[in-house]
Amino acid sequence: MPPSGQPAVPPRGHRVRQTTEQLRARILGGEWPVGGRIPTEPQLVAALGVGRNTVREAVRALVHAGVLECRQGSGTYVVSTDELAPVVARRLGDDRMTEVIEVRRAFEVEAARLAALRRTPEDLAALDGALAQREAAWHGGRVDAFVEADVALHTAVVAAAHNTMLAELYASVGTALRSTVAQAMGGALTPERYVDHTRLVEAIRAGDPGRAALEAGAFLEPAERA
Repeated sequence: MPPSGQPAVPPRGHRVRQTTEQLRARILGGEWPVGGRIPTEPQLVAALGVGRNTVREAVRALVHAGVLECRQGSGTYVVSTDELAPVVARRLGDDRMTEVIEVRRAFEVEAARLAALRRTPEDLAALDGALAQREAAWHGGRVDAFVEADVALHTAVVAAAHNTMLAELYASVGTALRSTVAQAMGGALTPERYVDHTRLVEAIRAGDPGRAALEAGAFLEPAERA
């Protein structure tokens, strides 16, 4: 029993559950959108008023549920607002890359079309930043960094479509998406594998849905280009 006049400290499991639900509520409320990075562990500790281990276990629970994804050297990202992601990931393995590309095409062509109609100044700034990072990653010569930058650009296009369900579904194929990009690179960033995405961003900026959809689809022809 706690000393008289002092509140009882809830058991550890209860604190973890409470923290998990707090994190989930912020995600569902849009504070941390799908595709975005959540605050760092120290920031979460300060914001939620709980211990580091409690935050760590709560984040781990949401990673296990398929809501969050930890990316080494980059941070923890929101990949879904529900538990769809792990189900999709199990179905879209490396032996089904053709299907993954077909799914990407279905999502990304429509996302580009909608983005051209709905993009905001903030979306355009995000697209410009993502495109610049993609170019820098290419010139840096590291396949892993380029894969992340390429995925980030495509995710920014989907975000600019302003369709929450589309963003969630797209995020659910995130792991398979990275696999298709890495596979297209063949383990090395060689000139013949480079695909310029500038025209896609410019079509969205120009508010031209037909051209944006055409550019997005051109990257995903059967030749497996990223």
